Amino acid sequence: MPEKNASAESSGFSAEERAAMKERAAELRAEGKSGARKADGLQAVLDKIAEMAPEDRALAERVHVTVTAAAPELSPKTWYGMPAYTDSGGKVVVFFQDAGKFKYRYSTLGFQEAANLDDGDIWPVSYALQKWSPAVEKRVIELVQAAIS
Repeated sequence: MPEKNASAESSGFSAEERAAMKERAAELRAEGKSGARKADGLQAVLDKIAEMAPEDRALAERVHVTVTAAAPELSPKTWYGMPAYTDSGGKVVVFFQDAGKFKYRYSTLGFQEAANLDDGDIWPVSYALQKWSPAVEKRVIELVQAAIS
């Protein structure tokens, strides 16, 4: 049996996933430095949105405006290189993942454990976003307000 070449084998993560993990590690290092926690998370989120493909950027901008208007108590920051919004304890409540991040078919609005969306034994914590409309905006507002309630 031929020996396996470790350099030829995949670690199981795509290049995009490895890049996201490196971004998250850099974020954690920055948060640990003196005064870095007070850094402008808003600018980091806006910079990430500006880097997105036009279709994803349009959705991310609408999500950002909607989340910050519906829940001004949430603080924007990047999380694994994605726009995210945290509660007063620094826990991510809601995040936006653009389709281009991992070459998905659609962008995603996701909620983390800090979100108050529990409904029985099963509930959605991630929503596909393809187009923005008044109905989508209304639903996002409802979800974000429920998540912070």
